[in-house]
Amino acid sequence: MWQRIQTLYLAISTILIAVMAFGVKATTVGSEGDPVTEYRYFSYVPYAILIVIILLLNILALTTYKFRVFQMRTAVLSSIITLALQIWLVVDFFSNRDAGIIYRISAVFPIVSIILNLFAARGILADEMLVESAYRLRSSRKNRKRR
Repeated sequence: MWQRIQTLYLAISTILIAVMAFGVKATTVGSEGDPVTEYRYFSYVPYAILIVIILLLNILALTTYKFRVFQMRTAVLSSIITLALQIWLVVDFFSNRDAGIIYRISAVFPIVSIILNLFAARGILADEMLVESAYRLRSSRKNRKRR
């Protein structure tokens, strides 16, 4: 399981989203440069719901390595939901641009997670195609021996 690169992609993606879950989204800076208010991802319920769904999908994709098609579809679904989270963060960023809120680097973790999930889905698809071609070769040899 861990020797496949797509499993590592999924694991890194899961770790990034987990760091986001417990991290700070943005801070408001006071007049002296000290952080006044910290905004966390879990303090806003829609962000919390999306992060939990993404984490569950990533964990499901990590643990279903014996069912490659399901694993690939789960990784793609996780990417789509992560894209929705990233779009929401971008809209939130542009709507609060004049409020003096400084966003942390964790606001771009969803983009990295999307890329990693799509790389994992591509690797899973390549593995599935390899297994199917080997199965076809094996079954065609058996048919030749019977003739």
